[in-house]
Amino acid sequence: MTTHLKLEELNNQGLKKVWSVAEFAKRYRLHREEEARLLKLLGPFASQQELLMNATRAPRFR
Repeated sequence: MTTHLKLEELNNQGLKKVWSVAEFAKRYRLHREEEARLLKLLGPFASQQELLMNATRAPRFR
C-alpha cells in the first residue's frame, strides 16, 4: 500500500542527518579498524543514530 506525502508534512517532521562513515570516524577519533568495521556493517553513509549505536571506542584512562 502506498500513500502520498505532502511536502509541508516532511518539513515539519524533520529529516535524519546522514554522515559519511569516514568523516564520523575522524570526528570521533575512532581507530582504523573500527572505521573499517563500520564501513563493512553500514556502508559508506549512515544515519547519525546508526553510527552512534554501532560505534565502539576504547576507554581513555588516566
